[in-house]
Amino acid sequence: MGQYIGAIDQGTTSTRFIVFDAQGAIVAVAQKEHAQIYPQPGWVEHSPLEIARNTDEVIATALQTAKLTARDLVAVGITNQRETTVVWDRNGRPIHNALVWQDTRVDPLVAFYAGQGGKDRFRASTGLPLASYFSGLKLKWLLDNIPGVRERAAAGELLFGTIDSWVTWNLTGGARGGLHITDVTNASRTQLMRLDSLAWDDELLNAFSIPRVLLPRIVSSSEVYGEIATGPLRGVPIAGILGDQQAALVGQTCFRAGEAKNTYGTGCFLLMNTGSTPVSSAAGLVTTVAYQLGKQPAHYALEGSIAIAGALVQWLRDNLGMIAKSNDIEELAASVADNGDVYIVPAFSGLYAPYWKDSARGVIAGLTRYATRAHIARAALEATAYQTRDVLTAMEQDSGIKLSELRVDGGMVLNELLMQFQADILDVAVVRPKVTETTALGAAYAAGLATGYWRSTDELRQNWGVAKRWTPAMTKEQRGRLYSAWQKAVTRSFGWVE
Repeated sequence: MGQYIGAIDQGTTSTRFIVFDAQGAIVAVAQKEHAQIYPQPGWVEHSPLEIARNTDEVIATALQTAKLTARDLVAVGITNQRETTVVWDRNGRPIHNALVWQDTRVDPLVAFYAGQGGKDRFRASTGLPLASYFSGLKLKWLLDNIPGVRERAAAGELLFGTIDSWVTWNLTGGARGGLHITDVTNASRTQLMRLDSLAWDDELLNAFSIPRVLLPRIVSSSEVYGEIATGPLRGVPIAGILGDQQAALVGQTCFRAGEAKNTYGTGCFLLMNTGSTPVSSAAGLVTTVAYQLGKQPAHYALEGSIAIAGALVQWLRDNLGMIAKSNDIEELAASVADNGDVYIVPAFSGLYAPYWKDSARGVIAGLTRYATRAHIARAALEATAYQTRDVLTAMEQDSGIKLSELRVDGGMVLNELLMQFQADILDVAVVRPKVTETTALGAAYAAGLATGYWRSTDELRQNWGVAKRWTPAMTKEQRGRLYSAWQKAVTRSFGWVE
């Protein structure tokens, strides 16, 4: 019997393989980046074959470095960049590069469908507004634009999947009997699955003219699907699949309704567990499947995306040259006592949740002769905390649940100034866990629960340890004053693009 659990974390920029022990500590890790392909403005692609090769490579490297073999691993879980779309033939040849979640080539399709019934016409059944994000329209684009693909799809020659499906199919044998599956969390991001039945929906497939024969079988997030067929992990079961943000929710052990996590990266992804019934949003959030453990009922989440968080710090570094490296921002921002009444609204490509204003653009408001680059640096960090409060307020309104603490992960959580300000502006505790690789850990947890490596979610909760907790230290008056000035700045960004 092995003593570890492995996790494949296939992200937007790189693929990693991480091995965890029973306490959730990292035993081995390997990582490899893949190419970002930009055929024209707004188009983003990845090579599925490169991702498959890199997956094999990082598995081999991590095992080698830690001197582990297949016998040391009980199971493997998979987590992945969501919504990125792959179509391949039964011999394992992709018909085109993968269309990445950020790709906007389907904007005309979004406009076409919204024109027929509004942006929310599929929201009641899928939890999602019409947007270029989701996989269904990307799949439609491939069927409509790559010669011969629609005919081959109808004839049953082709397979569609998000990255989890592609990786699983290859690992479990590929052309020789590979499993064609996707889990409920990834399926919920295609805009082709009903949230209530967790099944592909004929009405949606007809609306988007997608042949059902292309689609993978929908499975739970935590069960033994099959075994790895080749390579150094041959014979090890794959037993967990979760989209990356849902995996982070599981890795943060947010198993009760009302528990929430925020991942601070290039953008922010805030998810709140709402329990075993989907909560529809009146405030511009998406409703999504959080996870389904084995035969238990699925849990659902409200999700809010903030487009620009860490990206604003990169902008100060690369475009304005205010700092030499990203982590210089904390020292610069801390050199002043407050923001000097400066606010940055980073609506570089419009505003996401809860405003959804495509025509907004970035503004720096409140400038006077008093303002320095330190005030601008501070305003940039504070912008992430204000945007998080905007989304959390919407979540509390939608769910009727008051947040008791916010669990945080991602690159920016090492910034103490930001984390303290986040606690202050939310008026709730902000908590950073000991293991910050929560996405990979969530995939490992799903696989470990399915194989009995961990007995229950209660056992996982005991694993979850606090590295640092920030508690609010700001007066109610100051919090109110700052937040109302932020809201005023946000309105100044509206309607810039005619």
